[in-house]
Amino acid sequence: MSLLSLKSVTKRFGGLTAVNGLSFDLVAGETVGLLGPNGSGKTTALNMISGYLPVSDGSVALGGDTISGLSPDRIAHKGVARTFQLVRALPSLSVGENVLAALAFRRNPLWGRDAEVRIETLLAQVGLAGRARQPADSLTYIDLKRMELARALATEPSLLLLDEWLAGLNPTELRAGIDLITSLRESGMTILLVEHVMDAVRALCSRCIVMNTGTKIADGPTADVLSDPEVVRAYLGVEDA
Repeated sequence: MSLLSLKSVTKRFGGLTAVNGLSFDLVAGETVGLLGPNGSGKTTALNMISGYLPVSDGSVALGGDTISGLSPDRIAHKGVARTFQLVRALPSLSVGENVLAALAFRRNPLWGRDAEVRIETLLAQVGLAGRARQPADSLTYIDLKRMELARALATEPSLLLLDEWLAGLNPTELRAGIDLITSLRESGMTILLVEHVMDAVRALCSRCIVMNTGTKIADGPTADVLSDPEVVRAYLGVEDA
């Protein structure tokens, strides 16, 4: 059975159709790239999966249960976590308190010493060991992204949605970011990755789905998809093919 299943998912904003009849399935343990030029509907698709936007038509199912129509908190409790293009930190809190907010929010909340231990484990996992007391507003850009990822993992998701998590990183940070996502993939996490960094897509994704103007135009093994002439024309450009 598929972990995630989208069936003819459509999103309309008035007379604009942002996503049109999108269908695909993710099997547990896959890391799949969701690609396409700016404005192609990728983030809108993530917003519908995670409940931030209602679907106009079609359905989204997780583990065989329909989740479209549920609120974001109920979808999170069912096992979907995400990051955002712009990091949404709680700047007045410490790094640990930011993660604690997610631990308190999840289906089985953690408090006290149990929460402290879990926070340290999560921060170590993302490369922020020993920094729980550091003010969140003092973090570098890459470390803000690490903290946001720790918050997402704190909810114990079965499906992780990463929306351009690697964007804006320098080459050293990018390599570290790829290694971190690789470790999540190797742990068995199912990941749907919206990304423009093709080196990362090639390194992380065994399969890619490509959208253009709200419609899926390709779905298959990464090497095949990235060399597809329609994909090259729509998104990559000849030099990146």
